Amino acid sequence: MSIPKEPRQLMINIMYLVLMALLALNVSAEVMNAFKTLDNGNQESIATVNTQMSETIKGVEELLKDDSKVNFKPILPAIKEIQTISTEFSTYVDQLRNQLIDMSGNNNGEVDDDDFKMEHGVLVERGQKNKDVTTRLLVLGDDGSGGEPGVGEELKAKIIETRQRLIDTYSKLLNEHGENMDLSPTAIAGKIQSVAENMPFNIDDEAWKEANRESWSEFKFGHMPVAAVLPLMSQMKSDLKVSEANLVNDLVSVAGGKTIEFDKFFPVFSADKSYVIGGEKITAKVSVGSYSSNLDPSNIDLRVNGQRLTVGPDGTADFSITGSGTGQKTLTTSVSVTNPLTGKTETGEGKFVYEVGQRSVSVSADKMNVFYIGVDNPVTVAAAGVSSGDVRVTVTGAASKASGDNKNLVVRGNSVGEAKVNVTANGQQLGSFDFRVKRIPDPIAMLGTSRGGKIRSNDFKSQNGLYAKLENFDFDARCEIQGFELVYVPQREDAVPSVNPGGNFNEASRRLVTRARPGDTYYANNIKARCPGDQVGRDIGQMVFNIQ
Repeated sequence: MSIPKEPRQLMINIMYLVLMALLALNVSAEVMNAFKTLDNGNQESIATVNTQMSETIKGVEELLKDDSKVNFKPILPAIKEIQTISTEFSTYVDQLRNQLIDMSGNNNGEVDDDDFKMEHGVLVERGQKNKDVTTRLLVLGDDGSGGEPGVGEELKAKIIETRQRLIDTYSKLLNEHGENMDLSPTAIAGKIQSVAENMPFNIDDEAWKEANRESWSEFKFGHMPVAAVLPLMSQMKSDLKVSEANLVNDLVSVAGGKTIEFDKFFPVFSADKSYVIGGEKITAKVSVGSYSSNLDPSNIDLRVNGQRLTVGPDGTADFSITGSGTGQKTLTTSVSVTNPLTGKTETGEGKFVYEVGQRSVSVSADKMNVFYIGVDNPVTVAAAGVSSGDVRVTVTGAASKASGDNKNLVVRGNSVGEAKVNVTANGQQLGSFDFRVKRIPDPIAMLGTSRGGKIRSNDFKSQNGLYAKLENFDFDARCEIQGFELVYVPQREDAVPSVNPGGNFNEASRRLVTRARPGDTYYANNIKARCPGDQVGRDIGQMVFNIQ
């Protein structure tokens, strides 16, 4: 009367990275459905283990009624304590799940019908795509300020505490009663060490550090949709249930209990991720639900998409596939297990759904949406899910790279036309972006603060000449006046012209300016200006001044 010993059994254990990419990509309905399927699979696995464990415990209770088993009776209180510890944690996680569902639903303080909706004939959480709620509750704290950590760190502490309580309960039983159960001190120490090393209910306290995240909870739950967090939580419960079952199974075997025969098997596909970018690889362990360590690997036929896998001594097989194309993909899994005692073969099937996407990359000109000739055009390149050191940027067409690295790039326009910014990483094309290349816009001719029109004679005489002003142009650029023709038209007299090279009044123009009297008119004709990037000067019009 034992239950499966291996932590892989009865698991639908799909793990994934919701990369920094989920921040940049819309999660499709298919992926949401995959999350829902995974969560349901975890719940079904927990129910299956519970049923089998109930049968096992009933059997050992009957066994221990025999007076010859009196030395093994302390096992039953230990099993009850293990079950209590497991139930306490599962209840805690269920409360967190309900809080997430309600906060992302109608947020009325309880889980009710309004927290769900029908979608494609399936009842799903109304806020399944909500990423803000998970981050606020589990990472930043409920108010979202980040002043106090979210309950994710409390959850982590609960996992560590619960795991240790299970180990302590098991260790206490064997240390106090193991010798009366015909276990040697060496066997007792070995069993305790094995339980501590192999318990699947555990915390990976290194991955978040290697990923350069702020905390375990930020790595696990930050910016993850509710639909993705729920199966993570049910996976924790499932890992605990398998750990609970392994402890109970071991204690039953110590008491000399008999094994029950399992007649249903299913393939378990435990992948490191269910969302990949084209070219990335998914690696997985494929195993048998309800697997027994007594099974000979030769009696197991595991297949993925019809391909038979090599099953190792632990009952698992390694499998990998490289993402290609885009969109939702499905792997069909199957298992056939031959019972070596009866010769009977049982089969089961399953599916693993994953999605292949494209990297999200953006290129934006920091100043405007075009590149300008003659000035430095800062550009920001952002590629989600790619190390900045792997990003390569090239500029072709009417512009070229001037300086800077790939994150702080400077582009220089060469000629009027079109330019293309190409972004690659690790030999893969991430995106290509088109930009227009233009001349700097025409400046406006100015005399002091005047653009022409009425001006007092004293103000007119005090000016040194014309200058070119760039308006609404967010670059550090300056245009210069190349020259103009100044025409003085005194009241009731003939016009007097002066050719003026440059912006400042030359000697001839200055003499005309000093003659200004009320009623006189001055024309600045054929004003030429030259801006950065110009090969020749450009005509920016004329000005007329009426002296007051």
